[in-house]
Amino acid sequence: MTVDGKPVKALVQLTKQSYAYVLNRVTGQPVWPFEERPVPASDVPGEHAWPTQPHPTKPAAYDYQGYVENDLIDFTPELRKQALAVLEKYNYGPLFTPPSLEGTLMLPGIIGGANWGGGAFDPDTGMLYVKTSNVPAVARVIPDAAAGYILAERTSATFHDGLPLLKPPYGHMTAINLNTGDIVWQVPFGDDAQLRKHPALRGVKLPEKLGAVGVQGTIVTKGGLLFAGGGDTALHALDKQTGADLWTYPMPRRTTGTPMTYSASGRQYLVIATGTGGEATLVAFALP
Repeated sequence: MTVDGKPVKALVQLTKQSYAYVLNRVTGQPVWPFEERPVPASDVPGEHAWPTQPHPTKPAAYDYQGYVENDLIDFTPELRKQALAVLEKYNYGPLFTPPSLEGTLMLPGIIGGANWGGGAFDPDTGMLYVKTSNVPAVARVIPDAAAGYILAERTSATFHDGLPLLKPPYGHMTAINLNTGDIVWQVPFGDDAQLRKHPALRGVKLPEKLGAVGVQGTIVTKGGLLFAGGGDTALHALDKQTGADLWTYPMPRRTTGTPMTYSASGRQYLVIATGTGGEATLVAFALP
């Protein structure tokens, strides 16, 4: 990276919170300051959550954080009304709102934000590319007479037998300039074929891309492309300068890994893992 005209050997920790914590990897100091900001207190009797949490001043969050009514699904007035009724059963608020007895809607949810797929860094441009998920989770504290309070989690917050409480997009691809700490572009990434078939959405006009929920990552090439599966049933090639989806190849199974590329006998290959269990399959691509 080059920050304020000076080269920086850096370490970037991506998080499920949708924050990137950028450190000088030689000294361990933040490249841009972290601020300790007040966060909501716990309302569980006897529990004392820490009053502040660190927030990086740069880069900005690379996906949605915290929960407000405006985030609810709005495909139809009736669905929004039903989602509002579900919302009122839970606690919700900004990032770091603690788990509660009623259940707290957390956004980002259990899988992030970013996840083990990490990011892809382009050393020629200083750009960092991150595939993220935008799906809330419920964190509930359940009393247990023997053990005291225990925490139970649910991986997603849905209603109508699997319909997300949130409106889309449910996945993003984001480009961050690590020379300046600025987000350069962000686009909805991937789609959800199963969600499109949901009975509650029959006849509803949906966005061109719903976005894909998935923990997988992306790779960037010197030729100007980003390759990613990102959890949907396709492999995508994006323009790394704009995020435009240049090529989408339908897959019979969900992508379950970050792509890799290699050269053998003068030919370049792209490989990605798909499926799980007995259907787990590697799929390889190459130009004719």
